[in-house]
Amino acid sequence: MQKIVLPERPHWRAHAEEVGFTFADMHGAPYWDETSAYAFSLDQIENDIEDPATELHAMCREAVAQIIGSEELMQRLAIPEAHRDLVAESWRRGDPEIYGRFDLAYDGTGPAKLLEYNADTPTSLYESAAFQWQWLEDQLAAGVLPEGGDQFNGIHEALVARFAAIFESGSDLHFTAVAGNPEDYGTVEAMAWAAREAGLGAHYCDLEKIAISNEGQFLDDQDRRIAVLFKLYPWEDLLRDDYADHIAGSGCLFLEPAWKALLSNKGLLPVLWQMFEGHPNLLPAFFESEIGEAIAGRGAASPDVAAAFGRAEAQLVAGHVRKPILSREGASVTIIKDGEIVEQAQNTDYAEHPRIIQAYAPLPQFDGFRPVIGAWIVGDTCVGIGIREDRSRITQDLSRFKPHYITA
Repeated sequence: MQKIVLPERPHWRAHAEEVGFTFADMHGAPYWDETSAYAFSLDQIENDIEDPATELHAMCREAVAQIIGSEELMQRLAIPEAHRDLVAESWRRGDPEIYGRFDLAYDGTGPAKLLEYNADTPTSLYESAAFQWQWLEDQLAAGVLPEGGDQFNGIHEALVARFAAIFESGSDLHFTAVAGNPEDYGTVEAMAWAAREAGLGAHYCDLEKIAISNEGQFLDDQDRRIAVLFKLYPWEDLLRDDYADHIAGSGCLFLEPAWKALLSNKGLLPVLWQMFEGHPNLLPAFFESEIGEAIAGRGAASPDVAAAFGRAEAQLVAGHVRKPILSREGASVTIIKDGEIVEQAQNTDYAEHPRIIQAYAPLPQFDGFRPVIGAWIVGDTCVGIGIREDRSRITQDLSRFKPHYITA
């Protein structure tokens, strides 16, 4: 794994404007950055990222089954009691999932370490699936990249196949996001594009314009019934909205399904560690409420948790991260090493939520930037990656997106 300085494509900004990539710059700073790219060997991609991410997804599905069967875990993950049956039934029915993104710490030597799973509303889809692929083709054609160079990126094709496998040709799907957010719309449109290629109808409606009929069905802004809804709006918020009371009786299939609320929650991480302690791609993780003040030597825990904590204590004391179970873009995250705070998110929007403690996995540094690998899952398989980097140890909403390629 290397970071290689490369010339930018002369007309990439004009191309971005042409294809509607309106958030290539955000708030006066570059978001898409092709002044350099990350290079991987095929072995690194296949053995350190692709196969482990596919295995992690299978482990996450096992974790869902365990959480569904435990009121204690549903409580720890702060699933509202009124809607726990909604979440559980969506799993028992087999409501289909489409996609997700694992965030991994990886320095080129492996094993990659799971930081979290963006399983419900992962963004950076368009730039991962489409814009960086165009970058690869352009740079190969220009001779900037060596002949035979490739990219781990079958994301769009996998989405098309996934939609085609789930829905009959000609089925109508609706797509929604909060109005006025170009990045969210870009993600939604990337999904709709794949659905159209799969032979499906794809209708967009702003989230705020969705209504409820007298019969309890969801309606779009043209009063059409919504039978299938892909929503770029997190379940953690939806389950606390008034609209949640209408979901069960609406006859609407939601994408991602309600059971993905269990995987997009950072409470998943201690559940995975409890189930698969010592797995090479996992970091020790515990509910803060479970171990109390054990890091300071004053806490109490159940025998199993206490024993697991004892086995991980030295690693956690050396460095750990406090994360709210519900948070986004690094908000309210604190990194502690040897008892001292070394970095803390300025955004504290999620500070009121219960927290987990996860062992610290330092990100590698390239020219002062720290990359996080986003491993994309479609269906049950890892199908590509996107990379975001930041000078901060905490990846945030304005962290830069970097293209990648596989050396021949």
